[in-house]
Amino acid sequence: MNKRTAVVPLLLALAATACAPVDEGNTAEDPAETPTAAEQCATDSLPVLEPGTLTIGTDSPAYEPWFSGNDPTNGEGYESAVAYAVAEELGFSADQVTWVKVPFNSSYKPGPKDFDFDINQISITPQRAEVVDFSDGYYEAAQAVIALDDTPIAGATSVADLADYNLGAQTGTTSLTVIRDVIQPAGDPAVFEDTNAAKQALLNGQVDGILADLPTAFYITAVEIPKATLIGQFKPDTGEVEEFGMLFEKGSELVPCVNEALATLKDDGTLDGIEQQWLSDVVDVPELQ
Repeated sequence: MNKRTAVVPLLLALAATACAPVDEGNTAEDPAETPTAAEQCATDSLPVLEPGTLTIGTDSPAYEPWFSGNDPTNGEGYESAVAYAVAEELGFSADQVTWVKVPFNSSYKPGPKDFDFDINQISITPQRAEVVDFSDGYYEAAQAVIALDDTPIAGATSVADLADYNLGAQTGTTSLTVIRDVIQPAGDPAVFEDTNAAKQALLNGQVDGILADLPTAFYITAVEIPKATLIGQFKPDTGEVEEFGMLFEKGSELVPCVNEALATLKDDGTLDGIEQQWLSDVVDVPELQ
């Protein structure tokens, strides 16, 4: 056999090999083995810290009207009610929900978390989202200014008017950021460890006014400091709506399932009903321009 005759069968064999179908059983994912969204969010499949338990974080004290009686476990107050509604959508009964104390300023620090999600009036911001994950927003926030009755600041009618006064807010909050970046008073704002310290400073005359989210401010003036007045509310013109979101450890696979639960609660009117029950009194507060 000459060389040319020997090459022909070899070329035919190579061509047959090249055209043969390739077994991709080990290289492509079997669609039957890929869990559906419903399967991923089935209660038994949820990536929670403790199987059969939903661990939720919030601060202590847990303030009205977000929580009632400083007891997040009772399902009363806006955020407690929302948390239990989400838990139910995820398939957890009330006795399968565990609460842990998480100081506000610790919640959005990078690193592992000892909760599945935290709910504590935490505004969704790009800076925080670099190190933690957020759910979709569950409440659209406005800022409000509190002052004692019959003080000069009580006559303020615009955000610009506030710049002439000594203002303060809780550390780490968007209220404090708004004072610095939006109101921009002549002096540095007073910074407080928590809302209780801010309220006491107002009563002591250490500050002219304090800022807080609108429902918290409304409760302070209506119940806790009757001689205080809610000057007004405003939504800072930052180009984006400020929203509260549930906070998760960065990379948490629970986020899509919580978002799905929130979407259901919005669509069926549950979330709106909870807001009407616990926050409806704040709608008539004047707006500062």
